[in-house]
Amino acid sequence: MLKAKTVNESVTIMTEHIMPNDTNPLGNLMGGNLMRWMDIAAAVCAGKHCGCYVVTASVDYVSFQGPIHLGDVITITACVTRAFNTSVEIFVEVVSADIKGGNMRKCNDAYLTFVALDDVTRKPTAMPPVLPLNESEKQRYEAAARRREIRLVQSGKIKLEDAELLKAIFKA
Repeated sequence: MLKAKTVNESVTIMTEHIMPNDTNPLGNLMGGNLMRWMDIAAAVCAGKHCGCYVVTASVDYVSFQGPIHLGDVITITACVTRAFNTSVEIFVEVVSADIKGGNMRKCNDAYLTFVALDDVTRKPTAMPPVLPLNESEKQRYEAAARRREIRLVQSGKIKLEDAELLKAIFKA
């Protein structure tokens, strides 16, 4: 079994300055550009955690809470929530501020899932488990199993009646 890694070992922080070519006609960051940057930050985080190449398997729970304006500076923070056998879930949060660091606000968050690939065969490979240390990390770690089960049901990989964690929630 691979040695567990803490969340802090793979945290990834990326900063972007919003320029005219990143915006729509209203002067706001285009959502597709933001999602691309989030995917990059999350992939770097996942790769650091598992120590190999990763590919994006899913993106879920994306929320756009407010516009990001031309000239703003965004900080994208990605952290591992939980690793399963060959996949890992990454939480990404986006904070925006003006160029001077003022008017800071949370603008976006999402969960992305990546699959680790063996360097030679490019087939899915095992990855280290996550060792959550603080209360926030533990909460995300526990909730990740439920989010994974929802993704498996939505993708048709398991049937709803076989989703044990979800059944337990709805029977309560």
